[in-house]
Amino acid sequence: MPFRYLKDPLFLACFGVYWVHRCMKCLDLSTLFLRSYLNDLICIPFWVPIILWAHRRLRLRRHDFPPEAIEIVIPLIAWSFLFEVLIPSRREWSIPAVADPGDVLCYCVGAAAAAIFWSIFYRSDLPKS
Repeated sequence: MPFRYLKDPLFLACFGVYWVHRCMKCLDLSTLFLRSYLNDLICIPFWVPIILWAHRRLRLRRHDFPPEAIEIVIPLIAWSFLFEVLIPSRREWSIPAVADPGDVLCYCVGAAAAAIFWSIFYRSDLPKS
C-alpha cells in the first residue's frame, strides 16, 4: 500500500490530538506532562509525512513507500540538535528556550512508535479488504 502522506492515519491522529489538547488547555484541563511533552511525542509522526509529501511534490522523493529509517532519523537528529542544543545555547537570539533531555527522549519515543506503526500499517503482505 502506498504511503498516504497527509492522509496517513498516524499523521491525522497526531493532528487531532494536538487540537484536542489545545482545547483542553483553553479549558484548563491539561496536565503538566501533556503541556511539557505531548508536542515532543507527536513531533516526528506529525512532521515526517509533511516533509515527505513536500519532497514527493518537489520530486526529491521518487517513491511512495512508507518512511525509511533514514527519513525518520534525520528529522529526529535535526529537531533534537536545533531545539535542545542550538536554540537554548544562543542567548543573543532572545528566544526563551531551555534544553530538556526529556524532550529528546519524547522525540525518540515518538519516532520509534511511528516507525513501528508505519512498518505494520503499510506492510505489503496484509490481506486486502
